[in-house]
Amino acid sequence: MAGTWHRVRTYLRHLVKARSRHGVHSPFIYALMDEVLCRDAPLAEVKDIEQRRRRLQASRKRIHVTDLGAGSSLGLGTERSVGAIARSALKPPRQARLLYRLVRHFRPGTVLELGTSLGITTAYLARAAEPGMVFTLEGCPNTLAIAREGLEELGIGNVEAVEGAFSDTLPGILERIGHVDLAFIDGHHDREATLGYFEHVLARSHEGTVLVFDDIHWSPGMSQAWARIQEHPRATVTADLYHLGLVFLRGGQARQHFRLRC
Repeated sequence: MAGTWHRVRTYLRHLVKARSRHGVHSPFIYALMDEVLCRDAPLAEVKDIEQRRRRLQASRKRIHVTDLGAGSSLGLGTERSVGAIARSALKPPRQARLLYRLVRHFRPGTVLELGTSLGITTAYLARAAEPGMVFTLEGCPNTLAIAREGLEELGIGNVEAVEGAFSDTLPGILERIGHVDLAFIDGHHDREATLGYFEHVLARSHEGTVLVFDDIHWSPGMSQAWARIQEHPRATVTADLYHLGLVFLRGGQARQHFRLRC
């Protein structure tokens, strides 16, 4: 209940304080809003991914879920139906399209995703990143198996899916890929864990890297983690979209932090 009230309070605060593109005095952020954040429209190139989403939502298959993160806000047990997971855990189409547009805009060669779940967001990232490569990490072997099945069905081959706890798999993946152009950090909504992943990814980031954090106001701890990330000296520009937080590491840029709405 405390988490729900926190999300209500922070959302109302966001509605009051967030700026539209016409209230932003940053050419970089104005262009980002105009060309990416506020330009939502159906995407023909992800129609098959949305068909896959609908099949997952209708699935009655039950699987054992290994939950290594902060847990489900719905309080579901360790055995769940695929349909229930798809309806509660997958990024909504609008947010998935936003991630797609971000990737298409910045053209990253290497994308890192922490939290594969059933693979719908992974498919969006990978389709947008082509011919770049997506490395996705997931702690639950059963959901990862479904994600891999879906990626194969969709004909998406530019994904390497890694099973295991992020704390175990992330250092090795970062060492192997060398650098990260865009990271989507999801799947473990915990203050200290999120800050730890941020530091790990930051060590393999460059001035053009884009970091995307999911559910930055999911709990008081996540809001605190987001505030700490904004204070980091390398986080020169940040954008709070309420559901997502964007971090840019632009060298020579005056530090600016924005709350945005379209």
